[in-house]
Amino acid sequence: MSLKKVISFVLLIAPFIANNISAQSIDQVMSRGEIHGNFQLDMQYYQEDSLIGATAVPEHTLMNGFANFIYTNGNFEAGFRYESYLNTMLGFPAKYKGNGIGYRYASFTNEEMKITVGNFYEQFGNGLIFRSYEERGLGYDNAMDGIRINYKLAEGLSVKGVIGKQRLYFESGEGIVRGIDGELMVNDVLGGTLKESKTKLTLGGSFVSKYQADQSSQYNLPENVGAYAGRFVLQRGKISLNGEYARKINDPSADNNFIYKEGEAFYAQTSYSSKGFGLTFSAKGVDNMSFRSDRNASLTDLQINYLPTLTRQHLYNLLATLYPYATQPNGEIAFQGELVYKFKKETFLGGKNGMSLLINYSTVYNIDSTALPASDTTYLGYTSNLFAIGEERYYDEINVELTKKFSPKLSGIFTYSNIMFNQAVVQGKTPQDHPDIYANVGVIDLTYKLNKKHAIRAEFQGLFTKQDHQDWATVLIEYSYAPHWFIAVMDQYNFGNLIEKERIHYYFASAGYLKGTNRIQIGYGRQREGIFCVGGVCRNVPAASGLTLSITSSF
Repeated sequence: MSLKKVISFVLLIAPFIANNISAQSIDQVMSRGEIHGNFQLDMQYYQEDSLIGATAVPEHTLMNGFANFIYTNGNFEAGFRYESYLNTMLGFPAKYKGNGIGYRYASFTNEEMKITVGNFYEQFGNGLIFRSYEERGLGYDNAMDGIRINYKLAEGLSVKGVIGKQRLYFESGEGIVRGIDGELMVNDVLGGTLKESKTKLTLGGSFVSKYQADQSSQYNLPENVGAYAGRFVLQRGKISLNGEYARKINDPSADNNFIYKEGEAFYAQTSYSSKGFGLTFSAKGVDNMSFRSDRNASLTDLQINYLPTLTRQHLYNLLATLYPYATQPNGEIAFQGELVYKFKKETFLGGKNGMSLLINYSTVYNIDSTALPASDTTYLGYTSNLFAIGEERYYDEINVELTKKFSPKLSGIFTYSNIMFNQAVVQGKTPQDHPDIYANVGVIDLTYKLNKKHAIRAEFQGLFTKQDHQDWATVLIEYSYAPHWFIAVMDQYNFGNLIEKERIHYYFASAGYLKGTNRIQIGYGRQREGIFCVGGVCRNVPAASGLTLSITSSF
């Protein structure tokens, strides 16, 4: 951040501090407040490894780091995040470079209203038309920079408004984003016997618009693009139902090849939960709903909205990094169902210690659409039906997971997944050379407690497919000495590759120390090229080899 912006931030919070100081000294004021925050540093020394396609970097070592500092004093709060990229680690956006204050804010709260100036994160409903958030593992941050007001109009009735620009690395995006969201808790507003009713209904509505000047010599572009959404949450006892529908006016951009078709989306979820049993079903449809504050932005830059993926989020590396699904904002319809059941102790299947079962099924298709001819003068691109399933399948998975405690010392997690992955659509590859992938994946995760302080954990993973790079295996052994130390070794091996020279071992060893809120981890080995996704947003992870260091702390 420039010196000018740092001075601006100081001037921003100065009136609040001055108001609190009165005739007291700064020390007295600070003693009434609290300061807390956290710190993280990730470094990697890169070395060349031609066998896996890893290259060295000119700097030899790259680093990502940040620290948050937050001061609270009664109704006042202010903070900032200092970030350092010297230079950005491979796989993260290279435009993060150098040092600066990437986030700073001040806020004041009274009984009815909260005002925030500077940077903030916010979400309207399920995020279909607005979500400002950070996902550090992806290197993604679209924090707003402007003003946010939250106001409680009455019991059960609240409204919030935002206006500002989105963060674009250490700068701001070109467009201006404005939005308002209201939420009505029907039972509280109507009062009487409804307030004590077991059936609870909440209604919400949002409107968001962006402004970006039309500087195109080829297109007649709308400078103001609006989107609106309505939602509800209905709850009664153990059952809940959540639904939202969103629509966006024509928004020609690089994402949709500058067509003038309006966009729409829906999200619905129903769930039932009781002791030892849970059932959830979700559905989502998306049609031309890429929404950015800069129509020419690329990849994940300057997204105004968030389109969640309805697929299981995996932790084991073969499942999480080989074929994860990324949301297709130009069009998809998805369904997901999940059942969780806990077998009671002393039953036939539960045994002495009980057992948990999770079954998840997810599937994603294209929406039913018809391309319009090039001679069409409406420039809509295609016609579609958001609620009709198309013929092309993008992704399909059935996942079964058993968690079992065999004895006070031995426990295990057993996972099986059957996956269909359309790499031509999800990864943008040519269909002729990259057919759909059909894979079976199995994971055995065992933990054995030697005593109160010593434990050994072992993972055995296998992925079997006739497509792409064929079969993979991963073995991980981890030893922990509570409460401070752990050490782990892992080997990921592409044993089934039809090309013999590509049957490569990816070795990695790591060790760590934990004390209080401090954590230090060091590792050495190979990193396989792959994809890392969180919630349907992904980044490519390049092949790398070398030494890694990670330090985290909070206070």
